[in-house]
Amino acid sequence: MAKRTIVEVNLLVNGEPKSWKVAPGEVLRDVLRREGYYSVKYGCEIGECGACTVLLDGKAVHSCQVLAVQAEGHSVTTLEGLSTRFELHPLQEAFVEEGAVQCGYCTPGMVLSAKSLLDENPNPTDDEIKDALSSVLCRCTGYVKQEKAVKRVIEERKGE
Repeated sequence: MAKRTIVEVNLLVNGEPKSWKVAPGEVLRDVLRREGYYSVKYGCEIGECGACTVLLDGKAVHSCQVLAVQAEGHSVTTLEGLSTRFELHPLQEAFVEEGAVQCGYCTPGMVLSAKSLLDENPNPTDDEIKDALSSVLCRCTGYVKQEKAVKRVIEERKGE
């Protein structure tokens, strides 16, 4: 019987150092789910739906397309890492207030994609917002409320 190869991966998840044993071909989404980060959803398995979106060093990526070993030494942020026990991230709050959360399945990916965009460009155009949100497939809405939520955060930041 062949011995299964296992590798140790060291990374930061939501600001906390983690060390996990993974198979060399295991995707990041599967490891994150196994470790209890349930905002990272199963979806298409081919990187098209965005349900598994996480931030890798601040950039939105589909974690079903990233091997866990590729995350070695990097920082991963899931939706669980955006809020505290008592306070939502402004994007999460805006999504709730604008009614941009319906079934909720795509919401983590949408919020993280929007965060990546706003961290890179604090004042994106409407087309840039649409482009960022389009990386996550939503079957419940027409993206209008999600776009409005992102614009709300932009306006609130301008007022600070």
